[in-house]
Amino acid sequence: MAGRVRNLSPWASWMLQLAAVESADPCPIVSPHDLDAFHSWRERTHARLLEMLGPPPAPVPLELETLESEDVGTYRRDRIVFDVEATMSVPAYLLVPHARTAPGPAILAAHGHGAGKSDACDIDDGDPARRVVIDEQRADYAHQLAARGYVVLAPDLRCFGERADWQPEDHYHCDVNLVHAVMAGRNPLAQNLWDLGRALDVLGEHPLVDQNRVGMVGLSYGGTVTLFLAALDPRIVAAVVSGYFSSWKASHRMPWNMCGSQVLPGMLGALEHVDLGAMIAPRPLLIESGSDDDLFPVAVATQELSTLARVYEALGAADRLEHDAFEGGHRWNGTRAYPFLDRHLGHRPPSTPNGLATP
Repeated sequence: MAGRVRNLSPWASWMLQLAAVESADPCPIVSPHDLDAFHSWRERTHARLLEMLGPPPAPVPLELETLESEDVGTYRRDRIVFDVEATMSVPAYLLVPHARTAPGPAILAAHGHGAGKSDACDIDDGDPARRVVIDEQRADYAHQLAARGYVVLAPDLRCFGERADWQPEDHYHCDVNLVHAVMAGRNPLAQNLWDLGRALDVLGEHPLVDQNRVGMVGLSYGGTVTLFLAALDPRIVAAVVSGYFSSWKASHRMPWNMCGSQVLPGMLGALEHVDLGAMIAPRPLLIESGSDDDLFPVAVATQELSTLARVYEALGAADRLEHDAFEGGHRWNGTRAYPFLDRHLGHRPPSTPNGLATP
């Protein structure tokens, strides 16, 4: 038909379909006097999430090995490796404060897109460009937490750091990995969550870690896996999600925001950020949102958190949910995150912690 407007853009087609997405089973607005509907919803949502993740791999012994150790002022940095599948191992840095002599709080630190665990541990290998990224994103939160007296485990996620395979410059690691995973009936996000669950096993077996005082933190993609894993694994007592929490509708509209490691099949309309937060409740959760973060807009985070706050209030835990909406872009902030973790993990940091950056 002459004059008919036709769309030729796959991206535009997805955006038109996204605009029509409605939640099939949204998180209910609850009251303290009517929690039965919420608990029923949480059971359904947990089952949906497990179905999206697919069956886990067969567990294998960790076979943890320390490859090298280095004194980093107030703590020792061990480069370790442990097994998570018959065909996959995980390299990580384990940061152990010199002052730690008895079991105490620990943190699982998940890095974002970049150089991997080295960013989180403030290691630039003399590369000025990496130094700029670490400083601008304040990505060294594993180092900062170890300097505050926490035992910290910072693993490389798949396709990052020591787990990054060579790729042509026009190929992206996460997306290539998604292609292989789809052919094998697997999912990269599910694989990373499995690896991080085994990382919690590593922390739990450490003689200087109190298993009841383990937290998790992450920026960007690290925020993704922190939100998901905290929703799945009650061993995470407190979580800090930075530069991620908003909604799929908002974050999906940015063309370059999603990668092959951040998605699950059929999640649109079936699982939202606020749903994952509600699965964490009533455990402590802090969300960091930058005013200039176009990837995960602070206005959307604030709106979604208003629903999540009703859940925490109904569960008698209003003081365990915090939102640090700070001036800045897509980066870690830390201003409220460190005292938040100290409070909820029962930790008293050194009075003059060495090497801490000023938030």
